[in-house]
Amino acid sequence: MRNHIREYRARYNLTQDELAKRAGVRRETIVFLEQGKYNPSLKLAYAIARSLKTTIAALFIFDD
Repeated sequence: MRNHIREYRARYNLTQDELAKRAGVRRETIVFLEQGKYNPSLKLAYAIARSLKTTIAALFIFDD
């Protein structure tokens, strides 16, 4: 799954570590998400979207 986490993080000038702390996960989780190597649970997707002041639909690209 592709996403716009890196772009939104840059928009708010957040480091991976800062976003991870806001979402309640480890920094490595954010790294894997940004690289497209990990698909988040709905709960994690919501926490990240909320931390970045956006929606899950705007943040994540659902490929067919």
